[in-house]
Amino acid sequence: MTIDIPRYDRRAASRVLARLAQPGLFTAPVPPLAPRRIEFTCAAVRLEPNSHLTYAQRLYLERFMRPCRADQVTSATHRIAWTDSDGIPNTGHFRSDGLGALVPIAMRETVLTLWHALDANSGFADRVSRLGPHEHAVLDGTTTDHDPLDIFRVGIEAAGRVLAQHALLAGQTPYRGAAEFARGIHDSGLFAAAATRWFWELQASTYRRGMIPVTLVAQPDGTVRYSAETVVTLRAMKDATIEDAHTVMRRAITVEGLSTQDAIAKYHDDLDLISRQYALLPAGTRPSCLAAVPHQLNGAAYSILPMVVDRFVTTFTEIAERCEIVEVSSDLDGATADRAATIEDQVFYVPDMTCKHCVRTIGGVLESMDIRVLDIDLTSKRVVAEFRSPRNRARAFEAIRDGGYNPVAEQPETAAPGAAAEPSETAV
Repeated sequence: MTIDIPRYDRRAASRVLARLAQPGLFTAPVPPLAPRRIEFTCAAVRLEPNSHLTYAQRLYLERFMRPCRADQVTSATHRIAWTDSDGIPNTGHFRSDGLGALVPIAMRETVLTLWHALDANSGFADRVSRLGPHEHAVLDGTTTDHDPLDIFRVGIEAAGRVLAQHALLAGQTPYRGAAEFARGIHDSGLFAAAATRWFWELQASTYRRGMIPVTLVAQPDGTVRYSAETVVTLRAMKDATIEDAHTVMRRAITVEGLSTQDAIAKYHDDLDLISRQYALLPAGTRPSCLAAVPHQLNGAAYSILPMVVDRFVTTFTEIAERCEIVEVSSDLDGATADRAATIEDQVFYVPDMTCKHCVRTIGGVLESMDIRVLDIDLTSKRVVAEFRSPRNRARAFEAIRDGGYNPVAEQPETAAPGAAAEPSETAV
């Protein structure tokens, strides 16, 4: 009996996904979308003195974004928090000179709408069920999340992040409304630019921190493009990340004599930050998102990205026009500060803690504040820590939010029926 051993092959993995998508993930017309009213809280981002960046942004820039300079980065001015229509707490960012809170909120609603459409797609589920051991071995060896449903869900979410993150630069564009902005970003090819020029961890981490290392240049035809300096810097950051991953692997294999799989197992934490997938790339290879790889299927050129982006922008524009957002005040931190420091005050939840990298990040924030971490449970999203006072707890919550996470005092309510668990943010 032949055993299909997981193997790393980005093009083969992309082809498996393309064959799952090519018959049509979103061929059905967008159903009429009901008006939505969503309340959110808003707070100004706390910048470091004499800087346009927060402490968390500066640290990430210095540690993981070389050779990008601080002046090449645009930061959000405000952070928002809200509960989406599936009952899941969220955080997002916007600039006061931009499009406001509507883009991140409508983006999240678009993600949920497309997730539910994917969950209900029986044809897609049937194609997934017919994948053989060889196709599963390719996905297992290449992607972090191995289940095709999770991979496509992450891809949809990534499209949303591209839109919301580039909205921080709306002032550099001729687009003035949320729907017009989404169509303009689509027509300008920036979804494809992010998929091919960025690397995954940079996009996910800078999004969570409310920052973007991009400058846009308006074109005579009404579209926008990345500046030449942005293109050069993004390429240099990607190359540096690949080289970091290769350095870890060379040391483990040539110096320590480990096999490839043993090296990945031993240095998983290191490679998690600099992309496990890039550690396995052949020398001289510069990868793009699996969804952006072109294929010949049924005698025609096909790639997943345009299909996902087209439906995402169409759905987003409809939701943005029907979404009423209302800012409300929040006294959560004050209420926390007024309570006695009982044992219940040592427990909180982080709904968007989805992987072991998140666990390490949140634990690191607490420990950097000399707060003893007693337990972090990824399954329940539960954190237990020894806060010195209610005020210390409130400040810790603020520091965790600076990292892009949304700590809450009470266990979140169960998500709406049919809502799947959030997949890992490093799935592709």
